[in-house]
Amino acid sequence: MHEAMFYSPLEEDRVHCRLCHHQCQIAAGKLGICGVRENRGGKLYSLVYGKAVATNIDPIEKKPLFHLLPGSTSFSVATVGCNFRCRHCQNWQIAQFPHLHKREIPGQELSPQAIVKQAEQAGCASIAYTYTEPTIYFEYAYDTAKLASAAGLKNVFVSNGYTSFEALRAIAPYLDAANIDLKSFSDDFYRRVCGARLQPVLDTIRLYRELGIWLEITTLLIPGYNDDEEQLRQIAEFICSVGVDIPWHVTAFYPTHKLLDAPRTPVETLRKARQIGLQAGLRYVYEGNIPGEGGENSYCHQCGELLIERYGFSIRKNLLQNGRCSCGEAISGVGMDLS
Repeated sequence: MHEAMFYSPLEEDRVHCRLCHHQCQIAAGKLGICGVRENRGGKLYSLVYGKAVATNIDPIEKKPLFHLLPGSTSFSVATVGCNFRCRHCQNWQIAQFPHLHKREIPGQELSPQAIVKQAEQAGCASIAYTYTEPTIYFEYAYDTAKLASAAGLKNVFVSNGYTSFEALRAIAPYLDAANIDLKSFSDDFYRRVCGARLQPVLDTIRLYRELGIWLEITTLLIPGYNDDEEQLRQIAEFICSVGVDIPWHVTAFYPTHKLLDAPRTPVETLRKARQIGLQAGLRYVYEGNIPGEGGENSYCHQCGELLIERYGFSIRKNLLQNGRCSCGEAISGVGMDLS
C-alpha cells in the first residue's frame, strides 16, 4: 500500500478524495468509485502503486499522438482500475478488474525507477500512462514522471479528462503531452454511458491548455449515440475555442464490452466529422481505426501539402523540414523538428 495524495479527513474516519472530479467521500473500509483507493482507518491508500498490469513498447502514434515526436516509441504502463464505467471500454477487463474480482489487485511489481530504466534500455523517447485511466494510479505516475523527466524522457497521459485541477497542476511540470477522450458533447451520454459528467472534462481540457501541456483530443464515433452533425460541430467548435492547433482524432467504433447494439462506424461518418472539424477552423483532423484510407496523414494547414504519410501506426513518409512545411509554415507540436 502507498498513502494517497489529495485527500482530506472527515468525521467518523471518512475521507474526502480530491484526486478526480468525482470528489468521493469514502467511509472507513470502503473504496472510491475507481475501486483502487481505500480508506483504512481514516487514511486513504492507493492499492495499485507499483503494480503494473500492462507494459508495452508502442509507437507514439498509437496513443494517438501525431504531433509529439512522430515516429518515436513510448514505454506504456498501466495498473488496474478506472474512475469511469464506460459501456464501450476496449480495456474493460483491466479497467474494471477490482469491481469484477472482489477487490483483487493483480500486477507485476515494477518500481518507478525500473520503468524509467526499461524505457531507456528500449530506446523509447517517452513514457505513456495509458490503457486504463492514469489519474487513478496518480502517485505511481507522478513519481515515475519526475524520474523520467530528469532522465530526459517525455511523459504522456492518455486520459478521460477527469483529473482534478489540484492534481493536474501538481503533475504539470513533468507532463509533456496528453490525449484526452472527449467522448461526446452530451451530458446525458456521459452520465448514461460513462458514469460521469461532461462539464468537468471540458474544464480540464481548458486547464491542460493553460498549463502549456501539448494536447490532442480523441472522439470515438458511435453510430446513433454521438455521431450526429450538431454534436460533432459542437465538439469541433469547443476545441477551436481552446486552440485551433489542437489535433482532433475522430475514430471508428467497433462493438465491445456492454455496447454491442451499435454497428461499426462507417468510413463516411469519419469523413463527415473530419470535414466538420476543418470547416470549424481546426488545422489538424485525423481519422482513426481505419488504416489505409488517407485520413491519418498530416497536411500543411497553410498550403495543403502532404507532410507526413501514415499507415496505421507507422510512418511511411515524413517531409517535414525542421518542423516546417516547404512553404515555411511551422507545424504545431512537440519535437516536430526532431522527426
